[in-house]
Amino acid sequence: MERITRIRERLRAEGADVFLVSSAVNRRYLTGFTGSAGLVWISGVKQALLTDFRYVEQVKAECPGWELVQIETYIESLKTLIEESGVKKIAFEKDYVTVKQLEEWQEKLPVQFVGVSGWTEELRMIKDQAEIESIRQAAKIADEAFAELLPKLRSGVTERDIALELEFLMRKKGASGMSFDPIVASGPRSALPHARPTDRIFSVGDFVVFDFGCVVNGYCSDMTRTVVIGEPEEQHLLIYDLVLKAQTTSLAAVGPGKTGAEIDAVARDIISETGYGEYFGHGLGHSLGLEVHESPRLSKTDQTVLQPGMIVTVEPGVYLPGFGGVRIEDLVLVTADGHEVLSSTFKELYVVG
Repeated sequence: MERITRIRERLRAEGADVFLVSSAVNRRYLTGFTGSAGLVWISGVKQALLTDFRYVEQVKAECPGWELVQIETYIESLKTLIEESGVKKIAFEKDYVTVKQLEEWQEKLPVQFVGVSGWTEELRMIKDQAEIESIRQAAKIADEAFAELLPKLRSGVTERDIALELEFLMRKKGASGMSFDPIVASGPRSALPHARPTDRIFSVGDFVVFDFGCVVNGYCSDMTRTVVIGEPEEQHLLIYDLVLKAQTTSLAAVGPGKTGAEIDAVARDIISETGYGEYFGHGLGHSLGLEVHESPRLSKTDQTVLQPGMIVTVEPGVYLPGFGGVRIEDLVLVTADGHEVLSSTFKELYVVG
């Protein structure tokens, strides 16, 4: 109920009667509903979920404390709710409503609409204990799956086959899905931060970047590790050690009261001081939860102050075109007195024989 109380505080401050939620992720966060269609109606006295016949029993099972409004059309159901409650002003999620949808509402519903942003996303920044435990379990599954995958790595296998094996292992251990399509990028392709797996074959001298995560109870994990095929050469060691230093040092700086920009600067300065700053072109990290990319961010521009209960990734990288790249990423929970690392996989360079 605390989430609804906070929303009602925003309603009073905005001078609106109702908050109408269209985002599927925000709908799940506020109500627990995992179906694919529905609107959430929150007023000072009512909390209702509008959906169609397909989801009636699902709402009853997943959304205790929520009134079910079974619709024929959303417009007619909204009109009835507006008339019954004497609503004059509705706040809606302007980041998720199309121009066409808003025009239809304004044409057919006798109320004022005001677009708002971030009301639910700001609540989602700080995880409660149940959310933390789901993310912790997702991280554990990812760690265990990667540990089982490592002995299967060798020259001659393809990126695509290894990515499929990694996904299979996570699902076998209880994941309901992937946080995103796993990244397995080898050789020069490891210099592409978001490379998709291909039929490229692992070869001696390759860096291989693994970026992956899974979903438990709707909540995501995210982790990156980099290995080398065959004995590393001097450049492999130089780049890997640089990224590892940047990662461990910036991770150690995570704690309440710091801003995302401050943590980002720790890693960025280490990489820049050695002349590789131009090869670290993305932010240091991001939050996650029901989505794999949430706010706050660890970036040059994010001034959000970290608070206990936030979970962020710390993932610096160096990417050298034509040679390869290294990224190392952990999940980190901000605590009252510092942080807790949720990823447990070792970070020393793993050499595939």
